Amino acid sequence: MTRKFIERLPEDKLTWRPHAKSMTAGQLAYHLAVAPASIVEFVGSNPAKAPESFVFPQPSSREEILKTFDDGVKKVRELLPAFDDAAMKATWRMMSDEYEVMAQPRGEFVRDVMFSHMYQHRGQFGV
Repeated sequence: MTRKFIERLPEDKLTWRPHAKSMTAGQLAYHLAVAPASIVEFVGSNPAKAPESFVFPQPSSREEILKTFDDGVKKVRELLPAFDDAAMKATWRMMSDEYEVMAQPRGEFVRDVMFSHMYQHRGQFGV
């Protein structure tokens, strides 16, 4: 479904943004493309260091975004099976310096971010 959304991004709208504070359409599509693999790589560390910021590059073409997405899906298929049931149920932590920002079962974090977060951004992208 995410790939279908990205496929429909017009090449001439990559730099369009609905508001000055918004990401461009290309940056949002890139975020959708890179998120799945980034999430799976992120939960591989325990504890994981909280990101300091989120800055997404301006892609130069829809094909670049689609390639990023396809490469990410491949990476998810390689990495995700390494997490057995015990690893998915284990408490996963995210830290900011010495402060614990989050602690929850790894599988819940993956579900929340990989699915719910992605649904939200696909909806934002569709608008």
